[in-house]
Amino acid sequence: MERLKGKVAVVTGGSVGIGAATVTRMAEEGAAVAILDCQDREGNALASQLTDRGLKAGYWHCDVSKEQEVKQVLDQVADTFGSLTVLVNNAGISGPNKPTHELTEEEWDRVQNVNVKGVFFCTKHAIPHMKKARVGSIINLSSIYGLVGAPDVPPYHASKGAVRLMTKTDAMVYATENIRVNSIHPGFIWTPMVEGHLKTTGQDLEAAKQATAALHPVGHMGEPDDIAWGAVYLASEESKFMTGSELVIDGGYTAH
Repeated sequence: MERLKGKVAVVTGGSVGIGAATVTRMAEEGAAVAILDCQDREGNALASQLTDRGLKAGYWHCDVSKEQEVKQVLDQVADTFGSLTVLVNNAGISGPNKPTHELTEEEWDRVQNVNVKGVFFCTKHAIPHMKKARVGSIINLSSIYGLVGAPDVPPYHASKGAVRLMTKTDAMVYATENIRVNSIHPGFIWTPMVEGHLKTTGQDLEAAKQATAALHPVGHMGEPDDIAWGAVYLASEESKFMTGSELVIDGGYTAH
């Protein structure tokens, strides 16, 4: 299919998990896709797999918490593919799972630097390319915890709440320039990050996995593709009347 034919997409944190699934589905739908990550081995392997299939993809090492690195890489992507019209701000970390009064400033800042400043830097330096192209779709990965609270990982929850409001602000700022900005709010998706988080709960991993699955009315966790298809929709012209919105893909978690 060619739902994204002619589009050039950047996916941060694109080497594994939700990012890798999004990269793959967007490439299959006709987009030229730039994989940005710090996990070079996985990112290069994914790019090679896609190009071997005749799809358009490339890998760039990028730490989204470093502004000049972000600008340089996004400029390189635009030069390579001739444009930049879709940005998926997916890169994120969970941070330490301990209460607020036990957190250090360094632990707090590390999460905000990736999850919040990373979205800011990528959006800031993608916008000029989108203005030049006169079209753009920015897709920010927030979380169910940008909508509701939970008694764990305070830095992560704070960061995802910030991303939700950043999305709405930028949607209003750039609406008249044909640049749309929306957020996706996944429930628990079985990814390396979620697996790592569950290992901090003190439970046996399988027991923690089952307990987490039970939090969703559908009775199971999601898969990376569940989110990837939502990103494809938001990147496509199918969602041309959608901006400043929250696409909740959570197995019913927030329907309680």
